[in-house]
Amino acid sequence: MPVLRLLRASAACATVIAAIATTTANAAELDPLARFHGQHVVWHPCALGADDELGRHLDAAGADCADISVPLDYADPGGRTITVAISRLKATDNAHRVGPLLLNDGGPAGPSLHMPLTKSEVMGEVADRYDLIGMDPRFVGRSTPLDCGWNLGSAPLRSAGADRVAYRQEVTVARDLARRCERARGDVLPYVTSRNTARDMDVIRAALDEDALSYLGYSYGSYLGEVYTQLFPGRTDRMVLDGVMSPKLYNHTLLRGAEAANEAALRAWASWAAARHGAYGLGATRAEVLATVEHILDAAGRKPLRIGQTYLLDEHVLPTVLIGGLGSDLNERRADLAATVRLLARAADREPAEPSEALAGQLEFLLTEAGSAAASQMTAIICGDVAERRGVGTYWRTVQASRERFPLAGPLAENITPCEFWRRPAETPTALDNDVPALLVAATGDPRTLYAGAEAMREQWPSSRLLTMDGARQHGLYGEYGSDCIDERVNAYLRTGQLPARDLTCEA
Repeated sequence: MPVLRLLRASAACATVIAAIATTTANAAELDPLARFHGQHVVWHPCALGADDELGRHLDAAGADCADISVPLDYADPGGRTITVAISRLKATDNAHRVGPLLLNDGGPAGPSLHMPLTKSEVMGEVADRYDLIGMDPRFVGRSTPLDCGWNLGSAPLRSAGADRVAYRQEVTVARDLARRCERARGDVLPYVTSRNTARDMDVIRAALDEDALSYLGYSYGSYLGEVYTQLFPGRTDRMVLDGVMSPKLYNHTLLRGAEAANEAALRAWASWAAARHGAYGLGATRAEVLATVEHILDAAGRKPLRIGQTYLLDEHVLPTVLIGGLGSDLNERRADLAATVRLLARAADREPAEPSEALAGQLEFLLTEAGSAAASQMTAIICGDVAERRGVGTYWRTVQASRERFPLAGPLAENITPCEFWRRPAETPTALDNDVPALLVAATGDPRTLYAGAEAMREQWPSSRLLTMDGARQHGLYGEYGSDCIDERVNAYLRTGQLPARDLTCEA
């Protein structure tokens, strides 16, 4: 009798196992990503060790972290996997809980694990309604990072230089960087794309057992959000894009088309610095300040500027430092640039020039292997999205045509990059044919993502609304510009889910 019972139990067990196997097979056929969508999310403390400052801050705030498994290649979900690191600051107002708010800080290749900490501050009580989700995009930060082993010359954005000899050096650098990446990580390069990051976002949504994501993305993060809406229609709830980038303006330097805005920002800063000639000594008029900048650029073209005992700043990287200081018209940021230009002027006169701690950190990132990972990641994403083969001569001709009108920004925005020597993208760039009810936030003088891009997205998405900061030369507004007008209107939307009845304008 016991034997019969055992046989019957074994038969029943085999039937159940077969049914489960059939169900699993059917589920996999219906959803090839079922094992990723249904994965168990293991939350753990964020600190990876005693010296992990970010992890300690996240833990102190009550956040937790997890590693989400995603396919390396979404066309082969049964193949190799990678992990995407996320952080979470849970909603505390469960009576009014909206759901997850995924955060992206831009870049490309901007780590965003920290963002629940920074955005909860500007959101105030609205943050209590959301699970704030920070994400390091694939191959960035803690997400199976990519590093091509670049060393000197790894600045992700470089200028063409003053003459054809200097430009030929740029061709050599760009070709070398592309080859280094292909040799070091050619196995993953085809999958380092915005479209795959958007697919990762949807795996995160499903793994969190949510029907939709709310989203806040800055700069490149706005483009990533746009890609997500195209690939996964109907899966977004409340959506805020700040520093809006239209897919039509997304290009291999990210500055092409923004030359005029950057030159205008330079002139505006020069007027600001001239009014403070007593503090900085850069010139008593705008023309004199611009002449100081021109003197610095000319000196770097003749011989690299020595900064401290460590750094040599040449004509290819110096414009990146200057343009980098033009992303904001806040007094504090303008003062930082003025202090940097004052130091560079000393270096241009071949006098001792000791960098501030902030400038030393910037130069270390731009000129040494310390910036290799970030530069590799940014380049890989852009080249994976929009690589183009134009021929090395075309860039120089475009640089020359641009230089007369835009002497600082033109040779930077039109220069050759490693994308010229990259393998062809696996997918075509994303084109939008949808309409999404999003809140678009933009400054009229944004020198990074043009206001025209925000207007283009407003036209593309008739259901959206445009919140404009008029008169500001600022990249990134919500929680970053100190504008109550902007912050309160974004918070009102995040609180209620109701877009304004019409487009709104705030004054700088």
